[in-house]
Formats: sequence, C-alpha cells, structure tokens
Amino acid sequence: MIIGEDMGMNEYENEEGTDKYSLRGRVFARLRENILSGRYREHEALKETDISEEMGVSRTPVREALRQLELEGLVQIIPNKGAYVTGITQKDVEDIYAIRALLEGLCARWATERITKEQLEAMEEALYLSEFHASKGNAQQLTELDNQFHEILYEACGSKMLGHTLQDFHEYVKRIRKRTLSDHERGREAVQEHRRIMEAIRQKDADRAEELATLHMRNAYANMISNGFLGSQEGEQE
Repeated sequence: MIIGEDMGMNEYENEEGTDKYSLRGRVFARLRENILSGRYREHEALKETDISEEMGVSRTPVREALRQLELEGLVQIIPNKGAYVTGITQKDVEDIYAIRALLEGLCARWATERITKEQLEAMEEALYLSEFHASKGNAQQLTELDNQFHEILYEACGSKMLGHTLQDFHEYVKRIRKRTLSDHERGREAVQEHRRIMEAIRQKDADRAEELATLHMRNAYANMISNGFLGSQEGEQE
C-alpha cells in the first residue's frame, strides 16, 4: 500500500511527540482519502504494522484512526483478524444522494439568508472559471471548481453542523462525482445548475434556491443511472 511520499517519517515523528491528536487526525485523513479514492479496494486488509511503517508512526495512532473509520462505516474491524475496507457501496451512494437532495436544498435556503458579499463574489468567480473549463472540456479543473462551489455554499449556510455533514457526503462520493463531471454534457449542465442556484441566492429567493439545489442533486443522480456509472461504482468507485 502506498500512502504518499509527502508523509515522511520525520514529519510524523515530530508531531507524535507533541500533538498525538493531530497525528491521529492526519493518519485518519490519509487513510480515509485512500479508501474514498479507490487506492484501497473493498475487502482489502489494512494492516497496522504495514501502515505504521509506511507512515513512519507508531501503531497507536493507526489503530485509533482505524477505529474512527469504522465509526464512519468505511472499515470493518473483525476481532482476531484485523481491519478490512468496507468503502462506499452502491446502496450507500443511493442513500447519500437521497439525503443530499434534501440537505443541499436546506443549505441553499439558509445561504440565501446568510451569505456574505465576499462569499457571493467567490461563488461568482468559481462559476466564471467553471464555465470556461466546461466549454473546453477540462474535467479535472471542472471537478475542482465543483468542489469549490459547494464548499462556498456549505460555508455560506452559516451552520457548522449542516456544512460538516454535507462536506462528508461530498467526499464520500468523490470518485463517482469525478466520473460524472468528465461527461462533457453533464459538466456543462452542472455548471448551469450552479449558476441558477447562485442567482436565486443573489435575488434572496430562498424557495427558488432550495428547489434548484434539490433538483441539482436529483439531476446528478439521474445522470449516474442513465450512464451506468452507479452500477460500476463497486467495480471502480458527484
């Protein structure tokens, strides 16, 4: 298993001696990223000794991170056997989009009431760049800007709890989101939907913003179904 060259032994050893919680958090974040990106496959064993050696840390923060991942449902720990990747299943994706359709609508409604001038300007800039890259078919940049748009929206809603929940859901389906946005037609449609959401927020039309944000999630899910992306989720992993 390759954890990443940027996580050298000295970096972790220094943190382990001063801030154990931060160390565990960073181990957790990297393991979580590797699961959600597909680097670790479903049912793959996550051995504490291998991970600790590769990250240059003791087994304690690795064990703590695995327990936290089990609470998120991304890992299953079997007594006397070890930890195994559960990952995000097709059913999980279905559930996530059903929940997101409701919560993204609420988020847009609250953002309409609470968004700042600076956040609105940042959203406008992200959309301007999104439209440019969508016209050029630049899927990687479009995915990054899609992330940026939603991050601004989550911050603008003014609710730490709602924003955190939506950010987690957004991360859980990052692989399939990237695939859907690589479809040129869907990429352009998603950007247009984002613009309509932003305009409703700008006009202080909370009902319209909520409706459009909910529709955006439903359209994204429908695109997955029509293109067969959801069926291939487990074979590979918006």
